[in-house]
This record gives sequence, C-alpha cells and structure tokens, in this order.
Amino acid sequence: MNLPAVALELAAATVLLLYAVSLVKKGVEAAAGDIVARTVGGAGGRPRAAACGCAVAIALQSSTAVAMLAAGFAVSGALALDIGLAVLLGADLGSALVVKILSFDLHWLAPLLIAAGGLAHLKASSRKTVEGGRAVLGIGLLLLSLQMIGHATQPLAQSPLLPSVVAFIGQDALTVMILAALFTWALHSSVAAILLILTFAAKGIVPVDVGIPLVLGVNVGGGLIALWLTRGLPVEGRRLPLGNLLFRALFGATIFGLFSVHAPFDWLPGETVAAELVNLHVLFNTALVVVGTVFCGAMARLLRLLAPDAAGAGDHSIHFSALDPALIDKPAQALAAAAREVLHMGNLIARMLEPIMAVIQSPTPQAVKTLRGIDGDIHRAHSEIKLYIAAVNRGILTDDQSRRGIELTEAAIHLEYAGDVVAKSLLQMAEERLEGAGAFSQEGWRELTLLHESVSSNVRLAANLLVSPDPVIAREMVRQKEHVRRLVEESSKSHLERLRQGVAASILSSDMHLEIVRALKEVNSLVTTMAYPRLRESGDLLESRLVPAA
Repeated sequence: MNLPAVALELAAATVLLLYAVSLVKKGVEAAAGDIVARTVGGAGGRPRAAACGCAVAIALQSSTAVAMLAAGFAVSGALALDIGLAVLLGADLGSALVVKILSFDLHWLAPLLIAAGGLAHLKASSRKTVEGGRAVLGIGLLLLSLQMIGHATQPLAQSPLLPSVVAFIGQDALTVMILAALFTWALHSSVAAILLILTFAAKGIVPVDVGIPLVLGVNVGGGLIALWLTRGLPVEGRRLPLGNLLFRALFGATIFGLFSVHAPFDWLPGETVAAELVNLHVLFNTALVVVGTVFCGAMARLLRLLAPDAAGAGDHSIHFSALDPALIDKPAQALAAAAREVLHMGNLIARMLEPIMAVIQSPTPQAVKTLRGIDGDIHRAHSEIKLYIAAVNRGILTDDQSRRGIELTEAAIHLEYAGDVVAKSLLQMAEERLEGAGAFSQEGWRELTLLHESVSSNVRLAANLLVSPDPVIAREMVRQKEHVRRLVEESSKSHLERLRQGVAASILSSDMHLEIVRALKEVNSLVTTMAYPRLRESGDLLESRLVPAA
C-alpha cells in the first residue's frame, strides 16, 4: 500500500465533498433564497417550526446554514427563542435525512446530475435556472466524491496494520467521541463528517463499537460549528446555537452513558455496520426533535439565565452605546462596535415604521410624540457613529477595514434619511389626520397597508444583513425593492382610476395617499442601498440598467 498516494487521494476526495456541499448550499440560496428566508423567519408554532427547519436543511444540505439564518432573525426580534430552538432541532433532523439519502447506492446518478446541472449552470439564460443547475451539479459532485472516498479507502481496508490501530483507539470511547466532535468542527460540515465515517464503515475499517461514539461525536460537533460562527453576534443571536448545542450534548451524553455501561445496540436496524450507524444518526435526531420541542420553553428560560440580556436591553428608553473610546486604536473591535450601533439605528427605524400606519389611521398626540422621540434618538446615533468612525479612520487600517468603515458610515447616513422620511412625511400625515383630514377609501387603504408591510419586511432584512452579511439576504432585499416598485406603480394607477371614477374618499385623501406611497418607496430605496456592497463583492450587481450600446 502506497500510504502517501492513498492519503492524497483521500484528501482530494474530502475537499471535493466539502466543495460539493458548499455548491449545493449556494445554488439553493441563490435560486430560492427568498423562499428559504421566509420559511425560517415565518416558522410559526414549535412543530411547524421544526418541520420548516427540516425542509430548509434538506434543501441546503446544511443545518449550520439554517442556524445562521435563524440567528439573524432572532437578533432582529422576528423569531422567538423557543421557536428558533425548534427550527434548529428540525434542521438537525433534515441534515440527518440528507445523510440517509446519500447513504444509498446512487453512483449511477452522479454522471446524469453532473451533466444536467453543468449544462443548466453554463447555458441557461434564466438566473434561477443557472443557480438551480449549480445546486444539481453540486449534488452530482457530492456523489462522485463519495465514490472517490470509497476507492481511496480500499487499500486501507486491506492493510494488516489498520485493524490494530482502530482496536487501540476503540478502547477509549470518550476520546473517540471528543475527537469526532473536534473533527466535525474543523470540517465545518456534519454532513461531510458523517459521510466519511459511513464510507470507512462500509469498507470494514470502522466497527460498530467504534462507530457509535463517532456518530455521537459528530452530532455534538455539529452544534459547535454554529456556536463558533455566531460568536460575534449580539446575545439574542448566540442563544440559539448555544441551546442547540446543549440539547445535542445532553442527548449525546445520555446515549453515550448507555453505551458505556454496555447496553445492547444490536436493535439498530440495518444489514451492515454503515446502515446501522446511519440509522442511529437519524434516530438520534428524530428522538431529539420529539423530546426537544417539548422542552424548548425550559431551555429558553435556561439560556436567558446563562446568557442574560445586556443591562437596559428590556427597556427601549435606555440604550448604552457600544462606541467605546478605548477601542479607537483597535480598528477591528471599534468597527464591530460601530456595526452594533448601526444595527441599533436599524431597530429604531423599525420601531418607527412598524406602527406608523396604525398611527395614521387612528392618530393620538401621544403616539405622534413618541415616534418623534425615536427620530431624535436616530439623529443622535447617526452623529455619534459618524464621529466615532472618523476617529477610527485616523489610525492605521487595512483596506478591508477602511471599506467596512465607509459601508457603516453610508448605512448610518441612509438610515438617518429613512428616519427623516418617516418623521417629516408619514408623521406629518398623522398630524394632518389629527386636524381632521379626510379618510382613505377602503381599497386605497388596503394598497397602502400592503405596501407598508413589504417595506417593513425589507427593513427587517436590512437588520439581518447587518448581523450576517450574506449575499442571499442582499439579493432578497433587491428582489423586495422590485416588488415594492411594482406595488407603487399598481397603487398609483389604481388611485388615478378611482379619481377618474369620482370616488369621494379618494378625492379627499389624494394628496395624502400619494405622499405616503412616495415616502414608503423612498424608505425602501434607502434601506436597500445597504445590500449593494454585498452584491458587488459577490458579482451580482449590474453597474447600469441600460442595455449596452451596439
């Protein structure tokens, strides 16, 4: 056996496996990112949330990607803690089901998927078809990588030295479990880790008594990945992966305890060791979903004790600035602090915008005064962020840090403009209604409410983008901008038609209707600009809408 050649072939196959998983994830996100985000963000009750998490994880072939999405929604306040935990438990099961599907003999499918997906990715004219082809190509390459791993491990299975090495390692099951968890974290893919284990088991290299702690370790390590990737988020975003890791660790420790006292595992279904291990993986995550969804509320309470809110977080009238002057000579930390303050500005915009239609419909002096107070907070935050980043820029920064500082400054400027639009236009409408301005027609109000909901959704996406600078979120924001533009055009045409027909309510409220439409469109355009830097980085932003000259 030529050990260096085997190691090189196995390393190449493993890298191809990781690349294929990444290709599927990016393809699905690009082709159906809006559906994915809405599915995670609108999860509903715990059983439905688990089902949504499972479905998205199967589509993305990654429970970690679901965890990152859910963490972003949790930070923006769109996803409750217990519901988010259910989403992540469902995502773990979805990831396990992906492994189960890939464990079948699908080698015949790889050439077909590579050919079909590659052609669609290279030749299709539709953007969604191109990205869907990328996902199909990724699945084909994933199956091909599994064949390569199987071929690379054949010489290992025939080695006389390997059985003694595996037997020696198997004497300490706890160490095997810990090493598997660390290996999974290093790969940043529990799907890839478990598929490698199954391939070794299929070749007779890993016996079942070593495979069981390996599978348990992979499940714990899968929780470590999301916890590591969200370490820089606010506490609301860190709680979800921490809770998921605790669920996995507690459940894994329970199963490991039974294994340690030599409880029989011969009940596991499957005719081969690999089949038994993949079924253990699926059963582990199925049982975790069933038990975990019941105890999500208790886990949420525990997480609030382990990771409490920052002082004053529960009181919107109190805000302690993250702009620490002591960090100015540490650009990386200072820019992270500035990003937190920009996120605070985004949350203030959302607090102004969310109730504005209700205030316009049924205005009170106190409600108008409260929203104007928030506008004052936005102005102060903008001024402080601008001066703070200017002070940071006087130091020595890398190109990436300079670019990040410019992005944060521009984001703060645009958010302040958005706050001005709400205060000077929409609140002005509320004050006119206080003075007895005419009511809206039923159809006109429905159009305005629908437009407002779409703009509010984009403001929430902007907050998510600040937390997780993912091109998928950026693309969804631009799609939402186009949707808002269509709603504006339709509302304007409908309003003019009602004026032509002489609808009294539309005539009385015509100026207000058009002003609200214009203001909401402007707010949407301002927050969407925050997506453009991400899209430039990913090459998804055109420089002009103009058709190139012949």
